Amino acid sequence: MTKRQKKIVRDILTVLTVTVIAVVAMIHFKDWVNRSEGMRAMEHLGRIVMKYRKDYGAVPNQSFVDAIRSELEGAERLGTLVYRAQWINFDSKPDEILAYTRKDNHSPFMKDGYVVLRLNGEVEWIKEDVFLELLAKQQTREEIRMLKSGLNQ
Repeated sequence: MTKRQKKIVRDILTVLTVTVIAVVAMIHFKDWVNRSEGMRAMEHLGRIVMKYRKDYGAVPNQSFVDAIRSELEGAERLGTLVYRAQWINFDSKPDEILAYTRKDNHSPFMKDGYVVLRLNGEVEWIKEDVFLELLAKQQTREEIRMLKSGLNQ
């Protein structure tokens, strides 16, 4: 190869490398923004639910959450929200999962997981395997049956 051919090959490889790095960085940034906006929307939902709980002594029902969800800033970032109020009772612990939504990531650096709202109003990101184990401990057989049959929507 001549010097000119070597330079052209090197330049092409440089452009390809920079392009791949930029694409991966943008995918990671998009996933990061979606996750943080989803958490912010869940925090807003948590504040509304906690205010309702303080005022009325119980968590609101599914229809109340569905109605206020359309008003939440960033609600579209939540995705499919599973609200577990019908499975919460007076014996439930403050760390019981009240609502959750799954977040799939396309970035090779971010794992899939769930944005979780606890009964005490705390919002957190939990990795998929840890979440599924935690939820399995908190679910009843009836809840699992209803989720599988699609009756909980």
